[in-house]
Amino acid sequence: MEKTIFQYSSSGRTGVALPLLDVPETPVTARFGRKETIGLPQVTEGQAMRHFVRLSTMNFNIEEGLYPLGSCTMKYNPRLHEFLARIEGLAVVHPLSDDSTVQGTLELMYKLGESLCEITGFEAVTLQPAAGAQGEFTGLMLIKKWQDERGQEHRNEVLMPDSAHGTNPATSTLAGLKVVSVRSDEHGRVDVEDLRSKAGENTCAFMLTNPNTLGIFESSIDEITKIIHDAGGLNYMDGANMNAMLGIARPGDMGFDVCHLNLHKTFSTPHGGGGPGSGAVCCVEMLKEYLPPSTVEKTDEGYKLLGGTGNTIGRLLAFHGNVGVLYRAYAYVRTLGPKGLREVSEVALINANYMKARLKPYYDVPNDDGPCMHEFVASGAAMAEKGVKTLDIAKRLLDYGFHAPTIYFPQIVKEALMIEPTETESLESIDSFIDAMIAIAEEIDTKPHLVTDAPVNTPVLRLDEVKAVKDLCLVEPVEHQ
Repeated sequence: MEKTIFQYSSSGRTGVALPLLDVPETPVTARFGRKETIGLPQVTEGQAMRHFVRLSTMNFNIEEGLYPLGSCTMKYNPRLHEFLARIEGLAVVHPLSDDSTVQGTLELMYKLGESLCEITGFEAVTLQPAAGAQGEFTGLMLIKKWQDERGQEHRNEVLMPDSAHGTNPATSTLAGLKVVSVRSDEHGRVDVEDLRSKAGENTCAFMLTNPNTLGIFESSIDEITKIIHDAGGLNYMDGANMNAMLGIARPGDMGFDVCHLNLHKTFSTPHGGGGPGSGAVCCVEMLKEYLPPSTVEKTDEGYKLLGGTGNTIGRLLAFHGNVGVLYRAYAYVRTLGPKGLREVSEVALINANYMKARLKPYYDVPNDDGPCMHEFVASGAAMAEKGVKTLDIAKRLLDYGFHAPTIYFPQIVKEALMIEPTETESLESIDSFIDAMIAIAEEIDTKPHLVTDAPVNTPVLRLDEVKAVKDLCLVEPVEHQ
């Protein structure tokens, strides 16, 4: 077994060269001083670098290969945008800087907001939410505030389809609202009649992802949003799947009143591992006064970071700690322009439909009554009847050098495989993934143990995932198997 970095430790070794102290030395008080050492290994810089580089090769990342994680839009992130976001005048801005000293940052934020409004068809925007779920919360709070100010405090229901993202019901509950589930029809779209029967005097909002989590566009969207408006509610669009509609369709034109965008997904910023992210929220003019503080406006004196109106729903973050995400998103929009953004969605649609067409002979595709959008959901239910579950398929993909798609979601599809190739993959990489999926399907028929025992060539073999959740251990090194 390979030694760990702790086993390489030897007293007196150091890989750190700290700069000279340029401020007065202040002793640490007893209250804050350590009572015992923290036990870090004593190693050279070379040993430390080799340790972390070795660890990095054990994990999968978008620079290594196709990452078809449905709904997560794991696209390749252009290096140019990484470089631009690291320009010193942008990257080292202090959160308490006076507006006059950060005009460049404020201008970028202002222009990004303008672009997002144009892309979505709305009139106002806040860049403050630091995650998609926080964007959802912001949007629902805007709607609830609007309802309450009109004497509609009794409106406490949020309608949403049974295929909704898991954050939607969780966010609604956090906002103090009751979730009412709406059935999906046989084609995977909202059952319009079920929606009509549930919309009423207690409806605060309808929350919908479009395209939905099955990768299907809601073809009755005009009727759906009208039903909610006629019932006195507002329409909220979860913009998680906006990568399918850039330059093609706008939520504001469909009858939505609020929409959040995952800038760390659709607008190409590295994400995963807990952040940072950005759940920018766009809305119609009548909701503008409720937006959180820290909106940027252009004045005769320059760009100003405003403190919000008296009707604001309140601050979500102390500072724009995720401003690097905004820089990258702005660079992405300006690099591509209107035609380029539309091409992003067009290629994403082509890639997903090509992949679906090639895999249909081997995997069931429920609710398939036409082209999908940027992603599609296949089912491993037939394989499960042979004793091979979707989880096994996902593990076997690791042996072929691919990250697995999202699995077991949406829950309305048995043994679901939610596949999103994005627009940044070449035909060669897509074909390689398809070939791997076909090979696995054939293994299930001929040598199923290859799939149920997978993975076999990864640094760590299959773990007890239930035990890992219940008995999380972050300190003991995992032995190679």
